[in-house]
This record gives sequence, structure tokens and C-alpha cells, in this order.
Amino acid sequence: MTVQQLEYVIALDNYRHFAKAAESCGVTQPTLSMMIQKLEEELDVKIFDRLPHPIEPTGIGKLIIKQARTAIFYFQQIRETVRNEKNILSGDFKLGVIPTVASFLVPELLKTVSDLNPDFSLIMQEAPTTTIIDSVTNGKLDGGLAATPLYNPSLIEIPVYYEKFYAYVSSGDSTFDAEEIDINSVDIQDIWLLENVHCMRGQVLSLCEQKKEEMQNQAAKYESGSIDTLINIVDYNGGLTVIPEMAAMSLPEEKQSNLRRITGNNFVREISIVVNVDYVRENMTNAIVELVRQSVPKSMQDPKLKQYAIGVNL
Repeated sequence: MTVQQLEYVIALDNYRHFAKAAESCGVTQPTLSMMIQKLEEELDVKIFDRLPHPIEPTGIGKLIIKQARTAIFYFQQIRETVRNEKNILSGDFKLGVIPTVASFLVPELLKTVSDLNPDFSLIMQEAPTTTIIDSVTNGKLDGGLAATPLYNPSLIEIPVYYEKFYAYVSSGDSTFDAEEIDINSVDIQDIWLLENVHCMRGQVLSLCEQKKEEMQNQAAKYESGSIDTLINIVDYNGGLTVIPEMAAMSLPEEKQSNLRRITGNNFVREISIVVNVDYVRENMTNAIVELVRQSVPKSMQDPKLKQYAIGVNL
């Protein structure tokens, strides 16, 4: 068993296609196939079922792939330890970003990264929190930009900024003339939420403690996967939704008048860079943290706001 064989196994699991996996590894398809077959013969098990299209790992194969990812992660940390000690900022950093942050922060991040050392590359992909946790844990991602605290012992969280919550109200809604909104006094049918896959939904429910059970048991109701879609729904259908501060700041001028403070609300959403607890590229991580901070107003970086952060329950 070699490191190279494990890397081929991981590539094949990523792409579920021999030709694409081989291309990603810079080898021919027969070479990759032969090396994986040799590993299977050595272990006397089938790691992949080659009959389905795309191919799939077998039951034992899934366990082997999980261990392979862990092994490769720690193997790579040897090289990264050297880079970190030499203070070398180079290579790729794969960063997962939750959708409710990506829409508003990634464009600014891309602009900021363009001025960096050309040897450094920030590769960002949008993903829900559960996927980010899994991918950071097994080494698919170097880090994630997510709402925290996550209460996960496998992760280190580095808070970057804190954003308040605002109500976005339809101009035709009865609450439009109010200076602030008491969410718990609003008719449940008038509140639009993100779908369950988003951790921000749970945080919004925390703001509406008196209506939490009612919301969770709500009858059929459209739930959006996008904050922009929620805003458009409110504009066309009435009611209100709750959005984070970065989304509020990104609204065009004509929609700013639809924003309202939430009564008695001191809660904030903590956004952090999360990395594997065994991740050794401290210099790289610090560089990513600084990049994000450069893209966020200083008023949202006050560490005193941490005491008001709403936890994330997945």
C-alpha cells in the first residue's frame, strides 16, 4: 500500500469516473485503474463496484476511503509543517462558504485576493454547513466560512465578524410603518423562512422563541434556499423575512426603507473560519482570516459581540 494508491482511490471517489480521476492525478486511465486494482488485491477486497454508472464504492470501500482521506490529510501536514515554519505562503487553500454568506462576501473576497502573492490561490466553493464540516474533517476542504459556534470538537473556530439580524418588511404590510418589529407578535403566516438545510433558519427560530414550535409545525409553506429569493417573495406577496446584516447592507437604496430593527434583539450571527483541529498551516489560515476581515466593515469585527452569538444546532 502506497500514498499514491490512496490518492488514486480518493480521486476516483471524488469523480466516480476513471478518466476524470486519472486526469486529475496527471496519469493515464490504465495506470490509475491498475494501481487501484493492485491495492484491492493486496487488501483482498473490492473498494469500488465498477458496474454502476457512475461507479460506487462498496460498503467496505467507503470505510477504506474514509481512512485513506484521514491518512492523506496527515501525510500532507508534514509538508505543510515545513511551509508554516518557513513562513511560506503558497499553494492552494480550498474554502467552503455557506450560501447565506457567499452571495454577499465572495465577490469582495475575489477582488481582494487578486492583489495577493501569485503563488497563493484561494479556491472557494459554496456548500451548506453540514457539508463543510464533513469536508473539513476529512480533508476535502482546508477550511470553511460558516456560522458558529458549531460545538464540534474536531474543528477550530476563528471568529471573523458578527452580524446583526434585521426584519425585511413588505411595503404593503401592516407593520411597515413601525420603527421596529416584534417578531413574536407577527402572524406566523406572514413570516418567510429559509429551508431546513440552512443553519440560519435555526438561528432565526431562536429570535422567535414564542413562535418556535408553531413555525416548526407550520403547514405547507414555501421555503427558499436564497435570501434574495425571500426578499423578492416578501416584495410580491407581503409579510416579512429575517436577514443578516451583510444582506441588509447589500440591498439597493430603494429597498433600504423596508428594513426594520427587531424588538429586544441583541443577538448576532458569528461568522468564523473553521479548520480541522489538526490543521498545521497556521500562517495560511491567518492570511485567510485577514482577507475576510478586509472585506467586512470594522464595526462588525468587535469581539465583545461574541457574547450575543446564537449557537448553530444541526
